[in-house]
Amino acid sequence: MLDLIKSLCALDGVCGTEEPVAAFIRAHAEKHADSVRTDVMGNVIAFKKGAKTPSKSVLLTAHIDEVGLIVTGYTDDGYLKFDEAGGIDRRVLLGKTVYIGPNRVFGVIGTRAVHLIEGKERDKIPQLREMFIDIGAKDRDAAARRVSLGDTAVFGGEPFDLSGKLVKARALDDRVGCAVMMKLMETQLPIDCTFAFTVQEEAGTRGAFGAAFSVSPDIALVIETATSADLPSVSAHQRVTRLGQGVVIPFMDRGTVYNRELFSMLTGLAEKHSIPWQTKTRIAGGTDAAAVQRTRGGVMTAAAAVPVRNLHSPAPVAHLDDIENLYKLCALFLSEIGERY
Repeated sequence: MLDLIKSLCALDGVCGTEEPVAAFIRAHAEKHADSVRTDVMGNVIAFKKGAKTPSKSVLLTAHIDEVGLIVTGYTDDGYLKFDEAGGIDRRVLLGKTVYIGPNRVFGVIGTRAVHLIEGKERDKIPQLREMFIDIGAKDRDAAARRVSLGDTAVFGGEPFDLSGKLVKARALDDRVGCAVMMKLMETQLPIDCTFAFTVQEEAGTRGAFGAAFSVSPDIALVIETATSADLPSVSAHQRVTRLGQGVVIPFMDRGTVYNRELFSMLTGLAEKHSIPWQTKTRIAGGTDAAAVQRTRGGVMTAAAAVPVRNLHSPAPVAHLDDIENLYKLCALFLSEIGERY
């Protein structure tokens, strides 16, 4: 699982430019699924027959896009102006390295040096309009020859193992979910299942809407990551989730009130099979579930996630035990659907 996650996280796939990730996933799906298609949005949708065809159709989803930056302009002296592609905390941007566009042009994010800032301005976080990407171009024309407007940028840095079963990789959200679904696809499934690897989740769950509408499932499980704030500066009740404390099974977030029957099913399976689990201590965030749940006449929707520190930053961190437990719980979920329906 870890090697697969690292391979996925090494691929560039900012919102709207997910093609390298989609191609990798499609190649895998073509080896293990009964049918695979890519829709006009770029979602990769695979179907695999299982031991049973349940009375209710089942969809598993995970998004393939990652947060990043998008180039919006040039300065006369050759710097790039940019905006967010997905929600990013601008506090984490200064001094970070990026790779831009299909040619992976290297750049560094900067702003005015600290010794040129005085008074209260030192305590303020610079706005995006005050930042730039330096690619070493001498002027506007030189920059335009190397980078096009609309090119997206990913953060630099390779996947890295930390001590204590922790892994750091920029696109854990949500290549973890993709890896779990790819591993499930390799197995003999207990039921027929459709897998949707969706695009543009970070730009407003846009891919999931079309994917769910075309599949029209009765039941959906969204496999995701969840914000963890288990840091020394954060009080216990504000930490949302904690690494190493198990699978996150939410009952609600900013986009979805999850189906109570499925929520109870997941928590019950976790308890029965001694899988550590937790839920969010804050109603925050949102996932593809917001789009999936509302498609057509409505879909019974649940979510299961891995807690991740430093989410939507260049260096998210997750715990390998949580990832393995997420995989186990998703497999049990499919088996339970086969028993109930």
